[in-house]
Amino acid sequence: MPLPARERAFITTIPESFALNILHLIAGKFNKSSVEHRKNAVTIKDIAQQLKMAPSTVSRALRGSRDINPATRLLVQQVAEELRYTPNPIALSLKEKRSKIIGVIVPEIANNFCAATIGGIEDYAYRKGYHVVIFQSHEEYEREVQNVRLLTLRRIDGLIISLANNTRQFGHLEGLPAPVVMFDRVHDGIAGPRVVVDDCAGAFNGVTHLLSQGCRNIAILSMAPWLSTSQKRLQGYRDALAAHGIPVNEDLIVQSCETEQAIQQLFDGTVRPDALFFSMERLALMSLRVLKRLGLRIPEDVAVAGFSDNPASDLFSPALTTIRQPTFEIGQRAAELLIDQIEGTAVGAETVQLSTILDIRSSSLKK
Repeated sequence: MPLPARERAFITTIPESFALNILHLIAGKFNKSSVEHRKNAVTIKDIAQQLKMAPSTVSRALRGSRDINPATRLLVQQVAEELRYTPNPIALSLKEKRSKIIGVIVPEIANNFCAATIGGIEDYAYRKGYHVVIFQSHEEYEREVQNVRLLTLRRIDGLIISLANNTRQFGHLEGLPAPVVMFDRVHDGIAGPRVVVDDCAGAFNGVTHLLSQGCRNIAILSMAPWLSTSQKRLQGYRDALAAHGIPVNEDLIVQSCETEQAIQQLFDGTVRPDALFFSMERLALMSLRVLKRLGLRIPEDVAVAGFSDNPASDLFSPALTTIRQPTFEIGQRAAELLIDQIEGTAVGAETVQLSTILDIRSSSLKK
């Protein structure tokens, strides 16, 4: 029984050292043992000899060519399976001028959003005959640059990337030999397809819900104000307050990498929040720790809501109200846009924007 796509994603998530070996192999830098293995492997000529057919006929039959009689195609495929024939990936790569490998760079694989998105990428790529090699930037610009250079030098067919939270220069993504698709954290200065959610609308809906519960001093928490996601979610926060005639208190906007300390200072300020809206999943856990340390009850003293793709959100006590993103679909659409570019069927730069879902749970219900 084949593994579910989400589980295949974790199997496809391989150590970078192993990824290097794969990419060296595709580049032709394979070792002697791999050559010896191919010497003993069944070839198209072996199948042709057994069936008394021309090797070119066998080759076209294995590719599913329509100029080969269906009965002949079936016979060739059956014999190939009996002989345990597998195509030579290096030969295919040289013939098609493609490696059939897609590179993916994400901030953190352990992040629930990234893990689920990788599942969608791998699912679509697998069905299209592509393999996926995954690297992490660990939220470091320098490591992101290194990963991009490594992947593009090793003949990947395309790259899918979500930017690190401290990436503020983008030269490493310009003029690459392979097509690029960005998702989630994107940059408008880089031309090309991208997949995002309507971050502004998601934040607007979340803050509007908190307002409906009687909250008026709503604080918003984010870590990197230069990220596209942070900017759009902050705009949604501002728009929701404006739509309800509530002036924005800049003291309730926390944008800091030292978030836990900033939250503590927030509650020590002159205007004490009656709600927290977090723009990133990790901020939820930070805020919960601070609130517990301060002896504040959720939601009686402080309502809590925000963006999160943690499947355990409803297991927290109290269960967290979250803005959920269609992570698996984000990955699928990103892979679709990239493969369309690789195979020459893309219609040009395209932005795919997906909707979010507000899951209301007890952490925000004051009424």
